[in-house]
Amino acid sequence: MSSPASLRMESVTVDFGGLRALSSVSIEIKAGEVVGIIGPNGAGKTTLFNVLTGLVTPTSGSLYINGQARKWPRIHELADIGISRTLQGVGLFGELSVSENLLVGATHSQKPNLFLALFGLNGRTEGLAKERVESTMRQFGISQYGAQRASDLPYPIAKRVALARAVISNPTTLLLDEPAGGLGAEDISWLKDFVLRFRRDRSVLLVEHHMDVIMSVCDRIYVLNFGELIAHGTPDEIRKNPAVIAAYLGGEATE
Repeated sequence: MSSPASLRMESVTVDFGGLRALSSVSIEIKAGEVVGIIGPNGAGKTTLFNVLTGLVTPTSGSLYINGQARKWPRIHELADIGISRTLQGVGLFGELSVSENLLVGATHSQKPNLFLALFGLNGRTEGLAKERVESTMRQFGISQYGAQRASDLPYPIAKRVALARAVISNPTTLLLDEPAGGLGAEDISWLKDFVLRFRRDRSVLLVEHHMDVIMSVCDRIYVLNFGELIAHGTPDEIRKNPAVIAAYLGGEATE
């Protein structure tokens, strides 16, 4: 008997006024899986992420965590249910240093106000958080940037810092929103290795336009088009799917 999905979204519909952004979309992720979401621009990929992370309230649909139904989370509840997310771009606090950005990530699950979390710690909690920050910076190869302002970082390093901040709270499910955007070949190779290492006992949900990344790291892929789920399968199945070919290339796919 298979274990329940660690995260499942069922029949999610999102309406923005007269526009239907998502139409009865269902996805699931099991522990140890990397699951990709792809589709043309405007397909609803980021909207799906925003539903899961409390930025958008769905018109209808259900959420299950480890097989248990639960309400859609608010932003400050994400760490408590083991979910962490990166944003398109980097989304760092530009005026804070790298280590301060990571300290926010290490402590925000305990205090909803990020700046109180950063500057209002008791001594023991602060010490443990700083140890975790130092360990995470070493893991991501960014220790030499610890005192540097985030706004002054080279873009590929800022991407690593954003990833480090997302994983420092030790999430069970990591949501990556176009993590390869703006990166060169060497940094994309590092990113793929990171995703495969991270997924060993946890799960990753990945939105990405770089098909090489999707096809090389994902166990399964969901394909959206105009807010509807048009295909689901392994990378090899998705490559050959006529509906996917038609969505990306236009017109009717041929055998």
